[in-house]
Amino acid sequence: MHFNKISDTLTFSPQIRPEDMAAIKKAGFKAIICNRPDGETEDQTPFAQIKSAATAEGLVAYHIPVIPQQISDGDVAEFAAALSQGPHPMLAYCRTGTRAAMLWAFQAASTQSQSDILGATRAAGYDLTAVAGRIADGGRSPTPTTG
Repeated sequence: MHFNKISDTLTFSPQIRPEDMAAIKKAGFKAIICNRPDGETEDQTPFAQIKSAATAEGLVAYHIPVIPQQISDGDVAEFAAALSQGPHPMLAYCRTGTRAAMLWAFQAASTQSQSDILGATRAAGYDLTAVAGRIADGGRSPTPTTG
């Protein structure tokens, strides 16, 4: 497992497996957040199995599945709520960790500067310059224009 720490309360990771839960708990995590929809790839473990293994280890498990180009303001709010309500530290994961980093960046955009967010995610191993505009816009989804 590869952990990419963004803060004392949150770390990102690529896909985890049920057999990783003991190591995740031993690393000090209290909760996990899955940001992958089930069935994204054939080799992906369904969230129900991940949650069962997490619960068996005493970890809280959240499922906030997102598609990278379709992250809604509601998804960001749900991620922010999990961060504020759940036990810490938390491990948020997806296929590579990038979606988790994007959700964190979008929710952090209301209180942190774009440069601080991009610097923190870059230090954690994620280049989010492709979504810098949304971060600069407070993390909100672009408003569709009518023609």
